[in-house]
Amino acid sequence: MAGRSRVLKSGALGVGIILFTALVSCTQSAHSPAGFRLPENGDVERGRTAFIELKCHYCHSVHGVELPQPAMPRSLHVALGGPIEGLMTDGYLVSSIIHPSHALARGLAEGEVSVDKTSRMPDYARAMTVRQLVDTVAFLQSKYERTPYSYRHP
Repeated sequence: MAGRSRVLKSGALGVGIILFTALVSCTQSAHSPAGFRLPENGDVERGRTAFIELKCHYCHSVHGVELPQPAMPRSLHVALGGPIEGLMTDGYLVSSIIHPSHALARGLAEGEVSVDKTSRMPDYARAMTVRQLVDTVAFLQSKYERTPYSYRHP
């Protein structure tokens, strides 16, 4: 009986491994984030400078960071950084900067952050250098604080 139980357990493990492998291989595509890496030499202070030079602070505040007052009053405010459940990834931040319509800011009315489901934030793909992008992501990453998930009963 013990031998049969061992065979069943190893069979279930094998099926689980096959299903997991199939799931992972089916979800990857040319647009998959798999393998995405930024250089590890992003500079937080240069990123803060780029954030200001590109006028990101006109619409964004950054948790725990003193930024200059925008020249014009803010028509929109989206807070960045601070405690979050889960993990803020470099890929998510890069996508948010160079293709801001991929995911709109949560907690704000749709008309505030988008027009016809297109982000009001400009696309920075042509407005910034790769160095500025790497440094800006390093700056923003340094301001997020990962917190444990909290269970919420429905």
